[in-house]
Amino acid sequence: MALACAAVLAGGLAGCSRPVLLDPGPAAPDPLCGDILLALRGQRFGFPEMGTTAQATMAWGDGTSAITLRCGVEPPPPTTDRCITVTGSDGTAIDWINPEPDSPLIPEHADSETGSWTFITYGRVPAVEIVVPAALQLEPADVLPGVATAVQRAPAGRECVGATDVG
Repeated sequence: MALACAAVLAGGLAGCSRPVLLDPGPAAPDPLCGDILLALRGQRFGFPEMGTTAQATMAWGDGTSAITLRCGVEPPPPTTDRCITVTGSDGTAIDWINPEPDSPLIPEHADSETGSWTFITYGRVPAVEIVVPAALQLEPADVLPGVATAVQRAPAGRECVGATDVG
């Protein structure tokens, strides 16, 4: 087992833990997804990067729970779900949809029993999805600004509007 771990570590992969099981989004092959993921390599949010099983995906966690990111998911249509604008430390503003737990936008890998936050970029193609499990005791404000600079590589074509924006 020690030799297997050494071989994996020498290969530059994220430790000897099992990879996080994810499905790729339909637009996972988009070259912008590669750019976004390259910008997010390594430790994030106080957790090491973990291996995943699908193209255009990343995960960071403690071995039992993981923040997951999928690039190339289906862009959400106009919606009444909560839409928030999060600004990164460099001033980059990204709009995110936070779907209700029963929304068809919630991915199957989101843990509904112990709770998780799901966010999907709004108005960007390719769209990016982040799932933050409650078990990691992070707030969305701890995660979303940390990916803003990378996610901005997908151009914004639409933005969130609020009730006061509609005339």
